[in-house]
Amino acid sequence: MFDLVSQGAEARLYAGEYEGRPVIVKERFRKAYRHQDLDDRLTKERLKAELRGIQRAKAIGIRTPTVYFVDVKKNSIYMERVEDVETVNTTIGKLLQESGKCDYSKHKFPQLEVLGHEVGKIVGKLHQADIIHGDLTTSNILVKINSNELILIDFGLSHMEDCVEDKGVDLYVLERALASTHSNIPWIFEHVLDGYKQTNSKDGIQVLKKLDEVRLRGRKRTMVG
Repeated sequence: MFDLVSQGAEARLYAGEYEGRPVIVKERFRKAYRHQDLDDRLTKERLKAELRGIQRAKAIGIRTPTVYFVDVKKNSIYMERVEDVETVNTTIGKLLQESGKCDYSKHKFPQLEVLGHEVGKIVGKLHQADIIHGDLTTSNILVKINSNELILIDFGLSHMEDCVEDKGVDLYVLERALASTHSNIPWIFEHVLDGYKQTNSKDGIQVLKKLDEVRLRGRKRTMVG
């Protein structure tokens, strides 16, 4: 018996048990607005990308859910249901609320500084290995409540690419996600970048330069749009 947990634009998430283990089932459903052949191809590609991304990230020491079973006919992945976790987005909101502070200046939230640094470190590890996540938002990074361990999820748009442009876009997506939900603490992204530079020694400096270019393009689109 599986219970629907949530539904997004691309997939439904169900919670239940598989062979006695608690699991999350991610089912990619058909899009009626797309031609069936195109939809089938995109769905299969994203299913494969998710599996490859999970395994590649795990191979370099990043915590990801363990995959137990793949139902190719139903485009479904049965994976470990990680207990006692919340999204980075939720963690940031709770820490701000629990502080009771009205002043969100730098250095008044050491836990958030550490969290930002740790987020940057895992993104840097990904990019050091040329893994592009493709959808780096604060909802796709989980925090283990008791240990603060970070767990990366949702690799459906991931790919391998030794490309500073793609890495810069990954960071830009994360920056915009933080800014859209926590605009009162813009400094947290500085700590993300500090952590990033620590673990991406391969091309971290070049990626940050590219990030500046991506930001500029983003601002121009905003002004034109």
